Amino acid sequence: MTEAAQAGPDFSKGEGLLPAIAQDAATGEVLMLAYMNQESYQETLKTRRAVYYSRSRQRLWRKGEESGNFQEVTSVYFDCDRDTILLKVNQVGQAACHTGRRSCFFHEVTDDGIQIVGDQIFDPEKVYGPR
Repeated sequence: MTEAAQAGPDFSKGEGLLPAIAQDAATGEVLMLAYMNQESYQETLKTRRAVYYSRSRQRLWRKGEESGNFQEVTSVYFDCDRDTILLKVNQVGQAACHTGRRSCFFHEVTDDGIQIVGDQIFDPEKVYGPR
């Protein structure tokens, strides 16, 4: 293993924030894309629960802290450039997306236009309140 690989993701790239993909460990379904900073990455490794950095709130975001839909991390990868993180997770609770859907990737581009795929599992207003 190279020295760089042993160092882990390179948080000097991306102004300290790296994209982090959450993928269902059992099915391979891509659930969401968020961002991690060094602190959220370290907490994720320590707790084995996904912790991201919220760019809009400018703070750590412990996935599921409001909704109860948290992610148990089974394995962590980073890409060859060390600037993207992949978390393989067990999604606890049915939805990874704040819209109430299992995956954040529910807009499908087709020849006929944009289609919404996947059912809404919960009503976001009932979970988070009006936004």
